[in-house]
Order: sequence, then C-alpha cells, then structure tokens
Amino acid sequence: MNKKIVIGCDHAGFILKNKIIEFLKEKNYIVEDIGCYNTDSTDYPLIAQQLCKKITSKEYEKGILICGTGIGMSIAANKVKGIRAVVCSDTTSAKFSRQHNNTNVLCFGQRIIGEYLAKDICEIWLDTEFQKERHLKRILMIEDSIDE
Repeated sequence: MNKKIVIGCDHAGFILKNKIIEFLKEKNYIVEDIGCYNTDSTDYPLIAQQLCKKITSKEYEKGILICGTGIGMSIAANKVKGIRAVVCSDTTSAKFSRQHNNTNVLCFGQRIIGEYLAKDICEIWLDTEFQKERHLKRILMIEDSIDE
C-alpha cells in the first residue's frame, strides 16, 4: 500500500485538516499539505486544482480535500479529467466509493462532520481496495464520457 497522500483545504476546513494530518502521520503516512495554512478566506477551486494535478501527474495516488461542506471541493475536483472525487459524511459511503467507484479524492466538510467521524471515514477510505473485476467497466465508461 502506498503510504503517501496529499491534502488541502480552504479556510473553512483549516482546523479539521490539521487534525487529519496528525492522524495520518500517526498511521505512518507521508503527508504533503498544499494549504491553506490559516483561516483567511481562500478560493477552494485553486486548492482543489493544485491537489488534482498532483494526482493526475501520478505524484500521488490519492488526496483529501476539506472545506465547509466538502461539496465545493468535490465539484471543483471532479472537473479534472482522471479525478473521481467523493463527498463522504459516513463510513459506508467511504467504503463503497472505493470498492465500486475507485475514488481517488476524498472530500468532506468541517461544518458537517466532527473530527472522530472524519478520522473513521479517512481510515476506511484509505484501507478499502477497488473491486476492479466487478466495476472497472463502469469506471472506464465514465472516463470515456469526459471530453478533454
């Protein structure tokens, strides 16, 4: 398992991002924090785009984006070809998004979920493998439908 991950947030996800970074480091992940680095207003699409470029360039396999709700980050991330971002507020969605959809960006909201649920979601999402044999055909259909 690759133990490298990239993480980013906007101002509304800053506090939770720092807690998730600590958690990931305790789990022996090498974490690259691409910002933001305080609670000053930040444009989340720029953070999402920067993180997604690190994944599409193959520098990282997976990333985590945090904002107020996770919704804005996921919309911005899903605009990038090759990214399959998911907003998760529960562990079941985290598990199935990996098993069935091979998601490579996890998004959640600091205003929506607490620290302990966020950690549980991250752990399940990171530890769950894609069930390639059952779902690859559908992933390829999605990829083929995206214009360049």
